[in-house]
Amino acid sequence: MISQIPLLSLLTFLPLAGMFVLAFVPKDKVLVLRGVTVAITLLQLALAVVVWLNFDTSLAGVNNPKTFQFVERFSWVRISGVGIFGNVAIDYFMGLDGLSVTMILLTTLITAIASVASFSVNRNVKGYFLMFLLLDVGMIGTFCALDFFMFYVFWELMLLPMYFLIGIWGGARREYAALKFFIYTLLGSVVMLLVMIGLSYSTQVMLFSPDTHSVILNPLTHKPEMYHTFSMLQMMNPAAMVKDSIFFGLGTDWRYIGFLGLFFAFAIKIPMFPFHTWLPDAHVEAPTAISVILAGVLLKMGGYAILRLCFGIFPEIAFALSWYIAMFGVINIIYGAFCAMAQSDFKRLIAYSSISHMGFVLLGIASLNSQGMMGAILQMFNHGMISAMLFLLVGVLYDRTQLRGILEFGGLANQMPKYFALIVIAMFAALGLPGMSLFISEAFVFIGAFQAWQMWAIIAALGIVLTAAYYLWTLQRMFFGALPERWNALTDVTPRELVTLIPLAGIIIALGIYPGPLLDLTTCSVNQLVTFVHSHGVIPSVVHGAAIVK
Repeated sequence: MISQIPLLSLLTFLPLAGMFVLAFVPKDKVLVLRGVTVAITLLQLALAVVVWLNFDTSLAGVNNPKTFQFVERFSWVRISGVGIFGNVAIDYFMGLDGLSVTMILLTTLITAIASVASFSVNRNVKGYFLMFLLLDVGMIGTFCALDFFMFYVFWELMLLPMYFLIGIWGGARREYAALKFFIYTLLGSVVMLLVMIGLSYSTQVMLFSPDTHSVILNPLTHKPEMYHTFSMLQMMNPAAMVKDSIFFGLGTDWRYIGFLGLFFAFAIKIPMFPFHTWLPDAHVEAPTAISVILAGVLLKMGGYAILRLCFGIFPEIAFALSWYIAMFGVINIIYGAFCAMAQSDFKRLIAYSSISHMGFVLLGIASLNSQGMMGAILQMFNHGMISAMLFLLVGVLYDRTQLRGILEFGGLANQMPKYFALIVIAMFAALGLPGMSLFISEAFVFIGAFQAWQMWAIIAALGIVLTAAYYLWTLQRMFFGALPERWNALTDVTPRELVTLIPLAGIIIALGIYPGPLLDLTTCSVNQLVTFVHSHGVIPSVVHGAAIVK
């Protein structure tokens, strides 16, 4: 029964239905605009839970079309032509494995919480929620897409609403931050587009009808012909590689260029040093809810895409360059931590902390073993929860004071005891305290990294010490000592704010004590990916045109 419901399409395009409803709501009906948005995101979260509960954790996915779940596929674009490209096939192709279902759960949960946090937006509310829901479509679609063309469309779709959400509803330097975000991301997208076209030219399959299982004939010649495809899974299939194409047959140099092109696009999103400078500005100027989505979801898309596309399509290059990926991961960890320590703006501190923590994702990915990659995926999920909670807590204080300076405060522990308790949970979770979720993921990253790159693992351990230093120092300056007189009237967290914070705190503690549900979701897919990468030391020899799509 569940398999017959297009759950992934519902998950992806439900926000479009919300946008259609909002279009007919008068702009002065703020409560209705908020209510519709929250209802849509909660329904989306419920659908994600249904997917999770019906997900078979024993199926690997990764590069095996038969083990993806909730698959939806039909013909979208067919071009029969002549010339260097010839016939082209683009499919509406969606499906989930352990890598993507984890990100779907993260995205829907963060989006639902961010929709409630968006109640603090009081200017042009209708436009804000329209852009918010459009952003939601792009995020979910990116994690569901198995056709590279669709992936690219959803990836680009996120760019427009995020630009306006920062540029219109952001802080004093919002135009600068939005433009910087747009240019960085667009640059990566252009490079990704070129590699995607090259990969499609290098991948060719014979198409079969999914209904009749008969060969699809060329409408001009009425003969079976080969089609260039954008299917990610066929791009991972050696049998589908076109002999003498740009990414096969011309030597490994072009394979390196293809890998590095994709990696560059996704490194910007992580963000990896030295492509990180857009993030602190975007975080500082973005509204609280958008900062939550930036840190909680958008950064994770970079790590997910590296695993799905860079490692899936160019496994031998990933194997060859893993040492350098680990190196950049360690640079992120140490550099981000030192930058965070130097900040006097609370929000900018958390932004640099995110850069540091995403370095652990790179280090885990580069380990090329199950423990490290498992730690990287857990790190993406757990950091998404913790960073979302931290940015929400910054927003609570900013809404009351219009200030974020660490040195502007002091003695807040007695004035705002509930707020203090929540920020202690978030900060101690961020520094990797045992019993909190991030401890588990960082432990797996270090276990994996120590097996592969002992030197980088030892250096990266300094990042944990630095993280504890800047968070404890911030806690001491803001919450202990004498309370300035001007803050005597500060109120503690409200029920609405607790609604956004308590679920995150609960998940952080629960996964710190028992991470089993996340481990079960990802284990089979991670093991398959590790096996796949290690089995591809060189480009395999194939028979031209041997692949078939059913």
